[in-house]
Amino acid sequence: MKLNAGIITTKLAESKAFYTDILGFGVTFENDFYLLLHTPGHTSEISFLLPDHPSQQTLFHKPFQGQGMYLTIEVEDVDSIYQEIRNKGIEIKIALRDEPWGDRHFAIEDPNGVGVDIVQYSPDNK
Repeated sequence: MKLNAGIITTKLAESKAFYTDILGFGVTFENDFYLLLHTPGHTSEISFLLPDHPSQQTLFHKPFQGQGMYLTIEVEDVDSIYQEIRNKGIEIKIALRDEPWGDRHFAIEDPNGVGVDIVQYSPDNK
């Protein structure tokens, strides 16, 4: 089983720029109403779909409202990713921090209002 999270949004171009330029994702597939991106290691994907597109069933017409969703991206060196993202001028929503349970993380926000938590898990919490 493989999971591909999808966001219904008018912000296809902004989403593509954010995930490819800021986070290093690649484009798996793209057309005028759908965008499928993959993580650098090709282990996960995220998709973006225009709302109200006639090719889609009504279940997939309503746009995401920018609340109640987050993504977690696990990395091996959160400190270097944090510095890279800061150097790109991206607003940090949650500063780099260590949690009592051992994880180290920070968070940014994508163009759709989705919180993106970038975390390095402690070896004991994997």
